Amino acid sequence: MHVKAVRFVMALLLVLPVVARAQAATGTLVLHDGAIYTLDDKQPWASAVVIHDGRIAYVGDETGLKPYLDGARVIDLHGEMVLPGFHDAHIHPMSGAMRLIGCRLGDAKTVQQLHDGLRAEAATRHPWVFCNGVPEAFAKDLSRAKLDELVPDRPAFVRTFDGFTGWANSKAFAAAGIDPDGTGPVTEGLERDPKTHKPTGLLTGDATSLVRNHVPSPTEAQYREALRRASGMANGFGITSMFDAVTDPDMLQAYHDADLAGELTLRVVGAQRVDPGLGVRQVDDFIQRRDAMRGPRFRADAAKIFMDEEIFEHTAAMLAPYADAPDSRGPVYTQEQIAELDAIVTRLDAADFLIHFHAMGDAAVRTALDALEQAAHTDGAKDRRHQIAHDGVVDPADIPRFGKLGVAANFSSIWFQADDAAYAPTLAALGPERSRWMYPIASIANAGGRLTGGSDWPQESMNPLDFIQYAVTRQPLDGGKPPLQPEQRITLAQAIAAYTKDAAWAVRDDKLDGTLEVGKAADLVVLDQNLFKIGVMSIHKTHVLLTL
Repeated sequence: MHVKAVRFVMALLLVLPVVARAQAATGTLVLHDGAIYTLDDKQPWASAVVIHDGRIAYVGDETGLKPYLDGARVIDLHGEMVLPGFHDAHIHPMSGAMRLIGCRLGDAKTVQQLHDGLRAEAATRHPWVFCNGVPEAFAKDLSRAKLDELVPDRPAFVRTFDGFTGWANSKAFAAAGIDPDGTGPVTEGLERDPKTHKPTGLLTGDATSLVRNHVPSPTEAQYREALRRASGMANGFGITSMFDAVTDPDMLQAYHDADLAGELTLRVVGAQRVDPGLGVRQVDDFIQRRDAMRGPRFRADAAKIFMDEEIFEHTAAMLAPYADAPDSRGPVYTQEQIAELDAIVTRLDAADFLIHFHAMGDAAVRTALDALEQAAHTDGAKDRRHQIAHDGVVDPADIPRFGKLGVAANFSSIWFQADDAAYAPTLAALGPERSRWMYPIASIANAGGRLTGGSDWPQESMNPLDFIQYAVTRQPLDGGKPPLQPEQRITLAQAIAAYTKDAAWAVRDDKLDGTLEVGKAADLVVLDQNLFKIGVMSIHKTHVLLTL
């Protein structure tokens, strides 16, 4: 941290009770002598901002400050950069932070420490032993037999922090209805011994849910603690607003109760997960929960629809067969499924929900766009704020449709790099021609589409500055690999807008925040470097000095 930043922090210590997560109090606060990037097209830059009772009262240069100085708290920014508070437009804060509380094995440095941690959790006498954070290095040291030895008297399920790999003991398999004697069906991701056909204990990908879904649900107290953990992390990274991309009724209730109790230090929109098997009738329940749970900082007026899964696992829906699996296109939607999807989307659209799709393959993206186009035709002209998340590969013919339909492309730019673990198998699955259209966010933006950025945490980072750098470089943070499709790099201004102004638009908060304008909420972040005056490979080295 350079000298000016130190002076700024010392000034904050004199006037604000909390540096990392300052809540705007009553009265007037003046920040001046700064590089204030407002995201307001009418006045993109300013040097001073005045906050009164939590709202922005003035944005401009130093000459307009005089009417606000009497009795105000005044802080000299010493040239530091100010931005609107960051919005994470696709994150899993509550479920992700559940992996930070309770039994965690991530600190284990040896196999013995890993086993000791499991024995210690077993000694708590919880009905299940459920632990997160198994280091990948110890994968070979876990099995059903080893878990049976360590936890012989109750179900045990442990997994890596990302949740994509897990191990279960015999009692956990039995609780999940999976016969441990080797007579059960072959299921992708459920590893079986090639000789005995018995489960080895290892589960990968979606197969982890076969056991995870039987672990007792967290209590509301646990969810509230997870929310406090996630909120604290987010505030430290300059995040003032989040879109929780998947919630269930218990999580919604915990959010609502935390909101009413004044515990939320950011604004949250929760997406209720659509169950394809329940059809249109589930929307009535969505509406009831949405209307019952609207509070000062939490809303549940979004819906999440999963269209497919992952390209590298051949579970993404593709328009043409996979290059390395010519007999497969991933999920193939029947006419009945498409008709049901169209009906659900049209009903949600009519009820003014924000619809958020998970779509990786080009067929999934096209089918989501088709459903949104059908809804627009049926429901007529209205203010729509729908998003398609991930967009792993998009057919060139569908790129202009984002702009024409007013659909935002939601991206998690941590995947825009040749260093990502899924990169090589994804390239092999797509082949060279389709690989040109991996995550084509620059093409979507150039064709008039709007971009929104999200971390998809608990991926490895929640820091918006990391994701802004990935988006403008499409390289690892250390620059160790060539850019992935460099023609799809976006500008710094576009990346910042995706994490502020455009993300606020996507959750209907653009009249409240997302830009620094008079009358809007004083949600802002102070950085120790001006992002426009440093090299793009140094963006991730920037520090947040204040989140307000």
